[in-house]
Amino acid sequence: MDQALNDTGWRGSQEGWLEAAYHSLLDSGVDSVKILPLAKRLNLSRTSFYWFFKDREELLAGLVARWRDKNTGNIVKQSEAYAESLAEAMLNVFDCWLNNDLFDARFEFAVRSWALQSDEILAEVRQADQLRLEALKRMFIRFGLPEATSDVRARTTYLVQIGYISMQAKEELAVRMKRIPEYIAIYTGEVPQQRELDRFFSRHGYRPG
Repeated sequence: MDQALNDTGWRGSQEGWLEAAYHSLLDSGVDSVKILPLAKRLNLSRTSFYWFFKDREELLAGLVARWRDKNTGNIVKQSEAYAESLAEAMLNVFDCWLNNDLFDARFEFAVRSWALQSDEILAEVRQADQLRLEALKRMFIRFGLPEATSDVRARTTYLVQIGYISMQAKEELAVRMKRIPEYIAIYTGEVPQQRELDRFFSRHGYRPG
């Protein structure tokens, strides 16, 4: 269990409460993110919550900020990372889909599910989608593609991945890695160089058989 969930100080910590809320959201949805159940989860008093948050809404806002900073922030960062070619740039983005430290797919699914019952969260999701699409579009433009082409390729890249998340699709690592070169070729119009693939595979601890 995460260290933050084991925080048994008499008040706990802001991060501890957020971490407990995060796990409740992932496990059971936003309706389960309530102060008393979280206090029991943390073995803390209910009143200690108010040392760190004004109310439940402020806690929920903290969850949204955490999701935004991690998932949207890292897609933008990876799309802007140095690359010698467009294929390598796309492999940088693909790091997000394979590294939970960069992009949390379960968190993404939970927030998108939450958006089905909250117009405010739906607006957050739509804004995140727009920011991510714009970042991917800029990546294609950076490598010389026309604006209209960049827009369509960005949408193709992004919407396929969101489809994976929405369907909760599961693939063995070896199966997904074997598909990577074809995905890159389809999304970018470039066949990735073997050295680019080797670096990508190495980052994710994969050795082609």
